[in-house]
Amino acid sequence: MTIHNFSIEYDAINSNNIFTNGDTIKGRIILEVSKEIKVQALIFRAQGQARVCWHEQYGQYVHVVYTSKDEYYRVEHHIFTETTQDGTEVIGPGRHVFPFSFKIPDRKMPSTFKSSVGKIVHKLKAELKQSMKITKTAKTHFTLVSQADLDIPGLLEPQYGCKDKTISVFGSGTVAIDVRTERLGYWQGEALQVVAEIKNQSSRAVKPKLVLYKKKSYFAQGHRRVNTSDILKETCDPVESGSNKTVTKTITIPKELPSSILNCSIIKLEYRLKILLDIKCASNPEIKLPIIVLPEQSSLTAVDNQSATLKEYEASAQPSPQDIYYPPIQAWSLPTQNLAHHQPAAAAASDDPPPYGSLYPHTDQNSFNCYIQGKGKGAANIS
Repeated sequence: MTIHNFSIEYDAINSNNIFTNGDTIKGRIILEVSKEIKVQALIFRAQGQARVCWHEQYGQYVHVVYTSKDEYYRVEHHIFTETTQDGTEVIGPGRHVFPFSFKIPDRKMPSTFKSSVGKIVHKLKAELKQSMKITKTAKTHFTLVSQADLDIPGLLEPQYGCKDKTISVFGSGTVAIDVRTERLGYWQGEALQVVAEIKNQSSRAVKPKLVLYKKKSYFAQGHRRVNTSDILKETCDPVESGSNKTVTKTITIPKELPSSILNCSIIKLEYRLKILLDIKCASNPEIKLPIIVLPEQSSLTAVDNQSATLKEYEASAQPSPQDIYYPPIQAWSLPTQNLAHHQPAAAAASDDPPPYGSLYPHTDQNSFNCYIQGKGKGAANIS
């Protein structure tokens, strides 16, 4: 076998190996060959895409597949810029390393997500094309956690809900519940306080229960599929017949809980807080309040420099033009590599990763420009 290894790899910029909008990814394409080969093209690609696909059965014979795609950016660069007369490049035996640098678009886009029905992937890919041979591909995925969107309407607004019920079977009287939370948005790992005022004017005791659950919605061809699952449950002391009680409960948003996804047209990840009164031998009145989970800022950087609450964070945030307008096409520079001057693998691996706050990758006189173009539905398949 002539080609022993064809792979692509990248360097982590923090201990969690997580990237966010505007970060620069540095890595390398590795090609190991046992003898001289001719190559038509070596291509680097970076893509951010979403895809959903599910099946539904209607009756005994009708089987329908619903599918949809969305694309957020695509970068493509041909690494070979100088070719011979026959349009090929000659690569000698040995290990060859082609470094690359890619800047993630600094604009709003959904975080990495994966389920059995849909996924949002951000990936790097390399293609090696040879005459009369199958194209060889190498790819790797990276985890993107989008920066917290503090422009969501009502993020700091208190949430309210009320419900009453008349008990007529195996009892009598009415039960009423008023629930409130401090706001709509919470950081990962932050405490969420729920206050419930319960008026039990019935002949039965009621038991308050809290359930935090997630709701995953998928959209394709005018149809929707929804999956829900509980994250945590809490039970409070019973409220006896003929009494009023104010119940205060504090729950902590799990740090490992993925942040809400609200900016994808075909996939949504939402959270709800359900408060219900457990009444034996009767239907339980319940209230559902929305919760938006924001990514903890320390998970996006190597240094934990964000310990402020949501209100403090918003007060300290300075508005910028990028928050208002994002040009549809942006340019990023990646270093080109001349085949006659391949860098040794050890030197490429020892390059320092870019700092988190850097705005642009390193460029020199040999830099080339890659243009990122967002596309809508109907984009290429996601591997």
